[in-house]
Amino acid sequence: MSIKCGSNELINTILSGSSDNIVRLWDIRSGQQICVFSSHFDDVACVEYSPFVKKSSSGNSAVICSGSLDNTIRFWDIRSYNIELYSIKGCDEYDEISCLKFVSLKNKVGDNEQNDCGIHLYYGSNDGPIH
Repeated sequence: MSIKCGSNELINTILSGSSDNIVRLWDIRSGQQICVFSSHFDDVACVEYSPFVKKSSSGNSAVICSGSLDNTIRFWDIRSYNIELYSIKGCDEYDEISCLKFVSLKNKVGDNEQNDCGIHLYYGSNDGPIH
């Protein structure tokens, strides 16, 4: 099971993943579920608010992601109500995704300058390696 508190425009939300294979987005003010995401085939071990935004004609929407014991990382648009945007399969066919984290990397260019290297997604598995 995994729980994350929202930040920025999602400050009043909690994201949860559980052993029923489901990811839920909650409104902490009302205690009600906002969205339910259900494409995993095994326990959801980790959830994360991603730094990515999906742009559309109706505006921008935040993207969340979840990692599961089914060895997948899935990306979801919180406005789409269960439409999966993208899925990544873990490196080892029989492995499980047990944790994930977005990291923004920067290179030092000069004394006071940094060059943005982008955002990277790292995930860990039960057998030890971080990918």
